[in-house]
Amino acid sequence: MDLNDFNQASTAQAQAVIAHCVAIPAWQQALVAARPFASLTALYTTAQQLAQAWQGDALQQALSAHPRIGEKAQGAGKEAALSQQEQAAMQQANGALQLAMLAGNERYEQRFGRVFLIRAKGRSGEQMLAELQRRLNNDEETEQQEALAQLREITLLRLKESIT
Repeated sequence: MDLNDFNQASTAQAQAVIAHCVAIPAWQQALVAARPFASLTALYTTAQQLAQAWQGDALQQALSAHPRIGEKAQGAGKEAALSQQEQAAMQQANGALQLAMLAGNERYEQRFGRVFLIRAKGRSGEQMLAELQRRLNNDEETEQQEALAQLREITLLRLKESIT
C-alpha cells in the first residue's frame, strides 16, 4: 500500500495493513491514530518513537506471534509467511546447525522464559546461532532490552515493506 492510501484508509483498513508488523494492538492503534503522515520518513519516525515506549509486557505480547528461530512458522496468515521468508537462512541450514539452534533455543527459554527473538532477515544461520550463544550470557534486564531492540527492528522492516 502506498502512503496516500494508508492515510486515507478507514481506521480498520489501516490497522489491518500494519497488523502483521507486530502483535501489539496499542502500537497499531496509536500509529493509525497519528495519520495523516506527510512523508514515509514521518511515518517511520512516528512508528519508531511509539516502539521506544515498549517494555517487557509489550515484548511478551509480541512474542505470541513469533516462532522459534529454526522452526517452521505455523498458520497461513501474513505474519507466518513473513517469518518463513525472514528465517529462510536457518530453514535451509545443515542439520548440525539446526540441531545447535534447537538446543540453544531450549537453553534460552529455560534461562529467560521466552522465545529467542532476533531480526533474522539478512543474517545467516551461523550468525543467528552466534548471537543466540552470546545473548545467553546476558542478565535478564540486558536481554530484555536486546530482545526489544530486535522487535523494533523487525517491526520497522515489516512496516517499510508494507507501506511505500
